[in-house]
Amino acid sequence: MGLVTFDFLGLATLTILELAKDFIVARHPGQEAFSFEAVPLDDGRVYKLFSDGLTESVFQFESAGMQKMLREAKPTRLEDLIALNAMFRPGPLENIPSFCARKNGRETIEYPHPLLESVLSETYGIFVYQEQVMQSAQILGRYSLGGADLLRRAMGKKKAEEMAQHREIFRKGAGEQGIGQEKADEVFDLMEKFAGYGFNKSHAAAYSLLAYHTAWLKVHFTAEFYAANMTIEMDDTDKLKVLLNDAKLFGISFEAPDVNRGVWRFEPVSNKRVRYGLGAVKGSGQSAVEAIVEAREAGGPFRSFFDFCARVDRKRVNKRAVEALIKAGAFDSLGAERSQLLASVGLGFEFAEHQVVNASQGGLFDDGDHGSATQEPPLVAAEPWGIKERLLLEKGAIGFFLSGHLFQEHEGEVRRFCKRRIADLVDSREPQLLAGIVGDMRLINGMRGRVGIFKLDDGSEAIEAVVNDTLLDAHKDALREDELVIVQGKVQVDRFGGGGLRLNINAVWDLAGARARFGRFLALDLGPDLPPLAEVVATWPARTLETEQGELTQGLMLRLRIQRPTVQAELDLGDAGRFWPSDEALARLRLLARPGQAAIVYD
Repeated sequence: MGLVTFDFLGLATLTILELAKDFIVARHPGQEAFSFEAVPLDDGRVYKLFSDGLTESVFQFESAGMQKMLREAKPTRLEDLIALNAMFRPGPLENIPSFCARKNGRETIEYPHPLLESVLSETYGIFVYQEQVMQSAQILGRYSLGGADLLRRAMGKKKAEEMAQHREIFRKGAGEQGIGQEKADEVFDLMEKFAGYGFNKSHAAAYSLLAYHTAWLKVHFTAEFYAANMTIEMDDTDKLKVLLNDAKLFGISFEAPDVNRGVWRFEPVSNKRVRYGLGAVKGSGQSAVEAIVEAREAGGPFRSFFDFCARVDRKRVNKRAVEALIKAGAFDSLGAERSQLLASVGLGFEFAEHQVVNASQGGLFDDGDHGSATQEPPLVAAEPWGIKERLLLEKGAIGFFLSGHLFQEHEGEVRRFCKRRIADLVDSREPQLLAGIVGDMRLINGMRGRVGIFKLDDGSEAIEAVVNDTLLDAHKDALREDELVIVQGKVQVDRFGGGGLRLNINAVWDLAGARARFGRFLALDLGPDLPPLAEVVATWPARTLETEQGELTQGLMLRLRIQRPTVQAELDLGDAGRFWPSDEALARLRLLARPGQAAIVYD
């Protein structure tokens, strides 16, 4: 007695569909009897999604190669999806170009023999499935169904002696129908070639139906689709980031995690909005999240940070979990600065302990309201975090930036000399000046040496960028994860990576270097007194660069506006007054100028 083997594929997808169904029933009146089995299989919008290759998180169709194939094939029916699913494997992969061309009328559909049209018409004359090999053997070779299955097995094993016997059987059956030996051998050879790697159609059909249901969900209940997928992928930060970016393409926005509204999982709150799951905050833990939800359901929304600390079960909600939730923005709805909340965690837990002590000290004639009568202390004073600090701490808590973008910190200044957004780029031979945040940097050793490949993201969109070894070494401090960088390079179609745009970089600057390169001067309004500018210039001196033409001074020139009771004057300090315009140098010079009267002038 042999063992039965089961191939469990798509279990996660089935879970996603079931979770999405729960969301649909709960949020949409009249959908109580919703069932994926009732979904029509001829939905044009669904096939448009497949044809556009927008199949991130669509079962079996989400890889870059599969998306490229879908864009070429432009499927219009379930049978197309089944065939493409079966062909996207090492053996039949070579038939995909011909399949796509025949499907869209660019190539004539031809059959190995007219009698096989009924078998091969759904795949445009191309052998794709094992079942087609068996049916062809029945039609041309007059095999029985059992004999055709034996032929399929023999072809898969490639045993020469057994194959010779089957070739004779096939010739005989074909001959009885007036088919010559040469044509019979031609068809037999073709069948033999495809039988070795032909996919089982029933498997491909089951997978493709599941894929269709997933895509249908993505088209018609988009928020439910992403909420379900992100709940299942909650522990995989990289996958969550991919889903987040993909969701934005479909107009989905996200509410930050919130102790007053969130639960463990992601939840759709409208057709275009998903609430971030508290369970996706690193360091929160399921027990802590459940305790928070229980306290909120028992006593209503938390009124303040101290109310939160007093009401949750602190055996399950520890300081580490609270700190992680603060960094993730889960307390933002309470109206306090994250920096103050983080500084007040210890105080909050002390307040909660005092509440317990006060409640336990009530006498027989007390009204039992000691805990609520305890006055809340003020939050610990702390400077608000800047954009970069807030977002980096947020990234540490959830894996990426949710409430903003690092580019926002300097966008106002950068756009004065670097005006083109990444979202507006097109294929161009002219060098483009671009700015953005470095992400997903990876180093690759290729035939031409080491190269860096990373995502340059300015908040409008991201583009894949390539930088050579020389620039990597020269600008290693700028070309780091989460750093702002200004680059120049050519934008071209990446013909090997799915047809998107790629940026080939030939020049790199950090922000200080870009100020020195593209700024004309720093205008300083000094008023009546002359401050110690020489000290600033000496502390942050201009830099020199060796070039083929000699030494090149890199720095920003100072232009002074001096105002005195009887005279006003402007003075350019020339090369002697050039300095390196780092953030620190600019901050020092702004202190020396009249309030608000220090600004870099760009062309």
